[in-house]
Amino acid sequence: MEIRVLRYFLAIAREETITGAANHLHMTQPTLSRQIKDLEEELGQKLLVRGSHRVKLTPEGMLFRKRAEEIISMVDKTEAEFTSMEQTISGDIYIGGGETEAVRLVAEIIKDIQNAYPGIHYHLYSGNAEDVTERLDKGLLDFGILIEPADFSKYDSVKIPAKDVWGVVMRKDSPLAGKTSIRKEDLWNVPLICSRQAMQHGRSGEFAEWFGEDLEKANVVTTFNLVYNAAILVDAGIGYAVTIDKLANTKDSSSLCFRPLEPKLESGLVIVWKKYQMFSSAASLFLERLQEAFEEQ
Repeated sequence: MEIRVLRYFLAIAREETITGAANHLHMTQPTLSRQIKDLEEELGQKLLVRGSHRVKLTPEGMLFRKRAEEIISMVDKTEAEFTSMEQTISGDIYIGGGETEAVRLVAEIIKDIQNAYPGIHYHLYSGNAEDVTERLDKGLLDFGILIEPADFSKYDSVKIPAKDVWGVVMRKDSPLAGKTSIRKEDLWNVPLICSRQAMQHGRSGEFAEWFGEDLEKANVVTTFNLVYNAAILVDAGIGYAVTIDKLANTKDSSSLCFRPLEPKLESGLVIVWKKYQMFSSAASLFLERLQEAFEEQ
């Protein structure tokens, strides 16, 4: 299986026509069709369903697309790392993490590095802890930002000198908006919009632990992965979003407000990377600056 054939397949998946993909790749349609047919024979699976106007991916084709994207991403990342070795410090740094205000601290480090090394480029991936650690383990990310508590045994880490404060985002005209803080009993009989990570009992479910056994009785009407989408649901009057502060727009001009939980619930944050990781020169510089900035604090 050759890398170029993976790129051919991804072009077809993207264009949804073999003719369109062939034009994009500057090759003939029969040649491209033959390459994909050989690929299907090599895998022993049918990847495409050819229609009169468009092609669709089979279930096996959708799985292969995901794997091909991961392989190509790793190839491109590796080529960029070796290319950067021949130049002044440059290259690409891949950072994954959930939504958190603490990214501002990381942004300050990036800004300082950017002034001296404009050839370094940064790629941010948003996802929950499971998504981030999976991509870290596959080598698709250099660094991950995780919320404590979590299992860091497979990684080296440095603690970010900041904490996320948990609370509830609600409409300013809602009954609970008149309170300065929100207790567990305030949430028993209202529709809740919760992040999937917060709902997990155990090491990463801070809100679940705070709420206790009564969480099973709570009226969770929606779960979410990104706070931006949750805030839209809150504004539409669907419910109250349990999240961390400073992510949703709760400024004076907004129709929403934030109220912290009582007792106060905070989460620490950690930047992690694989143990014994061989970094590019760009990633090594970034790590050095991270450690200088955060370990001193």
